[in-house]
Amino acid sequence: MSTDAFAAAIGKGAALKRPKLSEALRTGLIFGVIETITPLIGWLIGKGASTYVVAWDHWIAFTLLVILGIHMIYAGFKESESAEEKPNHHTFIVLAITAFATSIDAMAVGVGLAFIDVNIFVTAAAIGFATFTMVTLGVMLGRVMGMVVGKRAEILGGIILVGIGCYILYEHLNGLA
Repeated sequence: MSTDAFAAAIGKGAALKRPKLSEALRTGLIFGVIETITPLIGWLIGKGASTYVVAWDHWIAFTLLVILGIHMIYAGFKESESAEEKPNHHTFIVLAITAFATSIDAMAVGVGLAFIDVNIFVTAAAIGFATFTMVTLGVMLGRVMGMVVGKRAEILGGIILVGIGCYILYEHLNGLA
């Protein structure tokens, strides 16, 4: 479940001016906490009204990821910025929205876990820790990619987010056929 967050983190790292480990850890923490909370929310919803969540989760994830991806692609094509003009960090809200968009699948998993005998707290913590690790590494990898390929890394990150959103929608629609 952390692979989409990892891909987003690479794009986020590439968009920054040489992100430090502290920024990577901050980003990883935000993603990890959100990825820990969403299966818990899904589990609670699954105990009550799972049919409503399952009917819309793919559309929510698709919409958020495509919007964020298009924004990243647009930013990648904007007037060439010098390295000094790149931000040192992303705002909390941008990271939280991206983390939420990439954690919709964890919420859906939480809904499914409501129907089996599993310790949801241990499972959610494991998901959150894996995401924290993957995102922290992704930001640092994005730092390297950003230095090597410049703005194209942000464009690539946006394309990856749009692709993940489309894949989520495709996977759902293909499952209905």
